[in-house]
Amino acid sequence: MAFEVFTKQRQPRSDQPYVTIQRKGVFTLNTAAYESLGDPDAVELLYDREQRRIGFRPATPKSPYAYGVRPNGPTGRSFLVAGRAFLQFYDIPFDLARRWVARYADGMLVIDLNEPGVEVAASRSWRESTPT
Repeated sequence: MAFEVFTKQRQPRSDQPYVTIQRKGVFTLNTAAYESLGDPDAVELLYDREQRRIGFRPATPKSPYAYGVRPNGPTGRSFLVAGRAFLQFYDIPFDLARRWVARYADGMLVIDLNEPGVEVAASRSWRESTPT
């Protein structure tokens, strides 16, 4: 039997901003994406229906349309924004976790849903389905 090299390792930390839409409808911003927004406590979610682009604009937590940004876990190397209602309202699929390169333009971080994005494997689902 021939051995093969396992090449599906974790992504190294990157200076490139990325946004992932998780299967439960949560947006995950990597550190570069979060910092490009100025380390906000909250963001507003925007959608361009014609161009199929999602925008994240820094906001104050008291803004009427703000969504809180919270660190993901104790290391805080990525940041979470609730997005399920937004995704459902605009009929944006989130049945698979996908990551997009994000670009800063017009005062907001933008992902283009016309780009295919990269499917992201969730390690948690593997742990939950593995018998102990």
